[in-house]
Amino acid sequence: MTDPVPTTEQIEAMLHSHIAEYPDFPAPGVLFRDITPLLRDAAALRAVIQYWITLIPEDIEYIVGTEARGFVLGAPLAYEMGAGFIPVRKAGKLPGTPASLKYDLEYGSAEIQIPENSLPAGARTLIVDDLLATGGTAAATIELTRRFDVEVLGASFLIELEGLGGREQLPGVPLTTVWSIEG
Repeated sequence: MTDPVPTTEQIEAMLHSHIAEYPDFPAPGVLFRDITPLLRDAAALRAVIQYWITLIPEDIEYIVGTEARGFVLGAPLAYEMGAGFIPVRKAGKLPGTPASLKYDLEYGSAEIQIPENSLPAGARTLIVDDLLATGGTAAATIELTRRFDVEVLGASFLIELEGLGGREQLPGVPLTTVWSIEG
C-alpha cells in the first residue's frame, strides 16, 4: 500500500522542524542548512521523497546528483522513479578519465567530475541537489552534464535560499524546489 502524498503545508512544516542551522559554517557569514535531522527520520524522509516526485517530470531517464547531499537525495528519487543515478563527484574521487569542470564559488573554487561514459547521448536527465543558494555548483553541474550531449530537463532542489541569485545563474533551466526560504 502506498502512503498518501503529504500536502505542501505538511512538507514545509516537516522541513522547518527537520533542518538544523549552523551560523558561520563553513565560512563567516554563511548559514549552513544541515539535512541530517531529516535523513535520520525515516518517515519524514520518505514523505519528502514522495512529495518531491510529484514536482518533477515523470520521463526522467537519469538523475544526476551532486556530491554529497545530492547523492543522498538523488538516489532515492531515482529509485522511486525507475531512473538511473549518476554521481557528480569532487575532483580526484573517480577512476579513469572523468569529465571535469572547474568553477568559482562564493567562498572559493571547486572542481567537479562525472564518470566517463556514464550518460548516453540524448538521455533525459534531471539535476538534483539539496540546496540552491548562489547557483554556482548547479550551473557547473548542468554545464558538465551537457557535455555528454544529453537533454537536461531541469534542476530540482530540496531547499532554495531565495534572494541569493541562484535562479538567475540557471537561465532557461526549469527549476523545482520542495521548500523555498529566505537566504
